[in-house]
Amino acid sequence: MGGAAMGRKVRVSSADGFSLGAYCAAPAGEPAGAVVVIQEIFGVNGHIRDVVDGYARSGYFAIAPQLFDRLERDVELGYEGADMQRGIQLALQQLDRRLALQDLQATVAFAAGESGGRAVGVVGYCFGGLMSWLCACELDSVSGAVCYYGGGIAGVAELKPRCPVLMHFGERDAHIPMSDVEKIRAAHPEVSVQVYAADHGFNCDHRASYDKESADLALERTLNFFRQHLQDN
Repeated sequence: MGGAAMGRKVRVSSADGFSLGAYCAAPAGEPAGAVVVIQEIFGVNGHIRDVVDGYARSGYFAIAPQLFDRLERDVELGYEGADMQRGIQLALQQLDRRLALQDLQATVAFAAGESGGRAVGVVGYCFGGLMSWLCACELDSVSGAVCYYGGGIAGVAELKPRCPVLMHFGERDAHIPMSDVEKIRAAHPEVSVQVYAADHGFNCDHRASYDKESADLALERTLNFFRQHLQDN
């Protein structure tokens, strides 16, 4: 889903008045719906902007909120070394998930407005995969949620989704054992859980673990899922 950036920076006002940055892109014609893209632990970096642009090219108004803005504005990190440690610190140790969900709820409302009141889905990667699951279970006005290799979902598998959910996992993912995936499947037979012969981060073409075949298949399934649950609403 790469290519030249086609979007713009905007600001989203959360329920408590906090203003967070976001990157968004609109399709050439009328949007078929809206997609909120939830970042990895690395911020709204070049890869996440590529993902947003890709969903816009697929016909959706797409937007990625900068969920770290309450801690530090405009965070963009790489995938190794000190950047990896900084991302873990921000996402898993410092971020207030309640406020992050509040910011995501505001982004869902913003996306609905920008798409002319069309249905809104969410898609998240890594840390964002967990947040996408929490969006499905706790937010209003989410019509479908897609979770890419969401670490920690098994730990909150008792939650009940309010909308259809699609999940993608890599069977070689050292961060998410297959026992966790089976726990999710057992708890939620209604959730479509897809497993690929790939590692963690297989969707990201900026990472060594990128697997094009798995990424292409997961994207095809994701777009079919959004076509079903966003465009038919």
